[in-house]
Amino acid sequence: MALNLLEHLPRRVGLLGVEKATLAYTLFTTLLILLLWGRMTDPSQLVHGRVLVVAGLVATRIIYMWMPTRGTLLLRYLYPLSLLAYWYPDTYEFCQIFGNLDHVFAAADQALFGCQPALAFYTLLPGKVWSELFHLGYFSYYPLIALTVLAPLFTDRCLFGRTAFVVLVSFFLYYLIYLFLPVAGPQYYFHAIGLDAVRAGHFPAVGDWFRFHTELGPSPTPEGLFRNLVESTQASGERPTAAFPSSHVGVSTILMLLLWRNRRALMLAVLPLYVLLCASTVYIEAHYLIDVFGGLASAFLFFWLANRLYPLVQRNSINP
Repeated sequence: MALNLLEHLPRRVGLLGVEKATLAYTLFTTLLILLLWGRMTDPSQLVHGRVLVVAGLVATRIIYMWMPTRGTLLLRYLYPLSLLAYWYPDTYEFCQIFGNLDHVFAAADQALFGCQPALAFYTLLPGKVWSELFHLGYFSYYPLIALTVLAPLFTDRCLFGRTAFVVLVSFFLYYLIYLFLPVAGPQYYFHAIGLDAVRAGHFPAVGDWFRFHTELGPSPTPEGLFRNLVESTQASGERPTAAFPSSHVGVSTILMLLLWRNRRALMLAVLPLYVLLCASTVYIEAHYLIDVFGGLASAFLFFWLANRLYPLVQRNSINP
């Protein structure tokens, strides 16, 4: 299905579902900043960032109203989705003011599985080949998001608006949890308390340690192309936040559900990457195993909720 971005469309008034969701999240977190102002490190910078977010929404809408084409409508959809890279590390600025809870989740993994799966997994499957496979799976998260969102533009365009909305709202639902649940994950927590304590089954509370320390622990895996790609992305945007539930597992599960509904052959083609992705979250020590189960369980709930919300906020479907 050809996509003519310069094709003119009938001008539609009103906000898109993705724009409404972005404004709602922006407003909620702005109110939260005002409530927590005295406890936050640099709240004025966070407010400034939200002003720029709203300005971008206004600008893309003005461009569309001036020149209503498939391309400018697509821009209105893609701008809110592009902000996901901004909102993720932003959650750290909120949760870091609360006491860290990694000791609870590490202890839960130990009690449930008799070990720390994040350490045992690499011991079970060492070497560069396995390392590259799992890092490939972890890195495929970003192409899978783009593939799922953009595929309807070339297959069944009427599904594009709903797909974009479900992906965006699913992320926001995870981010809402991360604002208040300070869990950093093994790659931060194990580095903070030391591997000797981990192997001894001793998981002390670290309080506000991650408010002042954001360094990742060294990876035990050998260097390779995909390990280096993952580490470069982590270096630019990773923070000690957002471990439970795993949004990598949750969102990728939602992507698979969307692909199953929109284009099943494509879903089956990327299924191996999905399996590697889910496993990789533990293999590279980004998550506790309990985070993976939390991501799987929450995915079905968030998928259902986002689909129920879509017709309420987007009564007249507008697709590029």
